[in-house]
Amino acid sequence: MKNSQFEDILIYFSNSLMGKENEEEILWDLAKNCISKLGFVDCVIYLIDQDSQYLIQKAAYGPKSPKDKTLYNPVKIAVGDGITGHVARTGKAEIVHDTSKDPRYIEDDEMRLSEICVPIVHEDVIYGVIDCEHPRTGFFTDRHLKMLSAIASICAIKIKSVQTNKALLEEQERLFKIKEEMMELKLKVLNSQLNPHFVFNAINAIQSFITSGEKKLAMEYLSIFSKLIRYYLKNLERDKVSLMDEMDMLHWYLKLQALRYDHQFEYSISMEQDSKSGEAIIPCFPILTLLENMLEHGVFEKDTQQHLNLVFTVSEVEIHLTISHEYKNKKTILYRDGYASRMKEWQDQVKISGACYPFQITMVPDFDERASSLSKVSLKIPNLH
Repeated sequence: MKNSQFEDILIYFSNSLMGKENEEEILWDLAKNCISKLGFVDCVIYLIDQDSQYLIQKAAYGPKSPKDKTLYNPVKIAVGDGITGHVARTGKAEIVHDTSKDPRYIEDDEMRLSEICVPIVHEDVIYGVIDCEHPRTGFFTDRHLKMLSAIASICAIKIKSVQTNKALLEEQERLFKIKEEMMELKLKVLNSQLNPHFVFNAINAIQSFITSGEKKLAMEYLSIFSKLIRYYLKNLERDKVSLMDEMDMLHWYLKLQALRYDHQFEYSISMEQDSKSGEAIIPCFPILTLLENMLEHGVFEKDTQQHLNLVFTVSEVEIHLTISHEYKNKKTILYRDGYASRMKEWQDQVKISGACYPFQITMVPDFDERASSLSKVSLKIPNLH
C-alpha cells in the first residue's frame, strides 16, 4: 500500500469522526470502513471496562462482524490475558508474525497465524485495543503498525472528547436536578415556617396588642413579622447567605415563636469569630429547619422552663454551630418518636444541600433523667465566603 493511500485513509477517518457522538459510532466506523480500506480480513476492537478490568468487544470487521452492528455475546478478555490483554496492560503495540509460536495467543473462532495489536491510547490513558489477525504468517508489516497506530491515536483523542462531553452533560444534569431539589426544599421550608398556624397565630398576637391598646408592642412585632417575610422571599432563589443576615432572621423567627407560644421558652444567639475569618457565608435554610424541629417538639411538650442557646464559632474555613435545648421536665426526651422522623427528614434535606456544599453534620444528644435535660446538636458548616 502506497503512502498516498495511507494518507487518504487517515484523512477519511479524521473527517468521518466529526459527526460521531458516542464511542460505539466511532468504533464501528473504524471497523467497517477504515479497517476494510487497509485490506485486513479480521479485526476486533475492544474498550477497557475500568471497573472490572476486562476488555469488552465493541466492534468487529470480518467473520465476527454482525450485519446490524449488534454484538451478541461480545468477547471479554481480562487485561493481561493473551496478546491483546498484554498490549492493554503495557500500552505498547505488537506484531506477532507467527502466533503458533507465541504461548500468549488465544484462538477464537479459528487459528490465524499473524496478529497485530495496537493500544487506543492518549496522554497515557489506555481506552482499548485494536486487534487484527490474518491467516498468513508474516502478513503484518511495520507500515501497517505505523498506520494503525496513527488511526488508534486519532480514535483515542475522539473517545476522550466524547467521554469528556458526556461527563459534562451528566454533571450539568446532576446540577440541574440538585437545583430543582433545592428549590423544592426551599419551598418546603417556606411552607413549614410560614404555615397557616404560624402566620395566623403571629397575626392574632399582634392584633391582640392592638385591641388591648399596646400599640408600641404591636408595631414592634409587626415590623419583625414583615422583616421575616421579606427575608424568606428575598432568599428563596439563593443557595447561600450571609451568616449575619441568617442570625438576624433566626432572631426574628424565635422572637415571633416566643410570642406565638406565650413566652414558654427563652433564647439566646451569640457568635465567636476568628479575626481572619472575614464575612461568613453559609448555605441557606438548614439551620432554620433544624431549629424549627427542635422548637416545635419541645413546645408541644408544654414544658414552661425551656431555653434555646445558639452559639456560632466562625473560622476562615468553617462555622461550628452548637444548639442547646435545655428544659427541666425529666419526662421530656427530645430524641424519640415524632422528633426522630423530623430529624430524618431534616437530614435528607441537608443531603440535598450537601450535594452542592459538602458540609459535615454531627449530632450529640445528652439526657439526664435525674436532673435537667439537655439536648445538643453540633453542626460543621463550610464558610463559603
